[in-house]
Amino acid sequence: MSPFIVPVLALLIPIVAILSKTVLKPWMALKERELEIRGTETAEKAAQYAAQTERLEQRVRVLERIITDRGVDLSDEIERLRDKPLN
Repeated sequence: MSPFIVPVLALLIPIVAILSKTVLKPWMALKERELEIRGTETAEKAAQYAAQTERLEQRVRVLERIITDRGVDLSDEIERLRDKPLN
């Protein structure tokens, strides 16, 4: 075994530690920020889907009421719904 291996390894260990700190720390911070942004985007999309689902459920409720309520003239109800602005 060469007598230079031990000093070379002794120098490489701190060099690798310093490089990993200067390279890995910013990279990990970048990845963490990307995950935060993705989480925010996912939450926004979920809120949009929930709002859209609520609107669709309201429309289905109206349609069910129109179909099941026999005392109401169907054409008049449809015309009233057409005139009503959407939320």
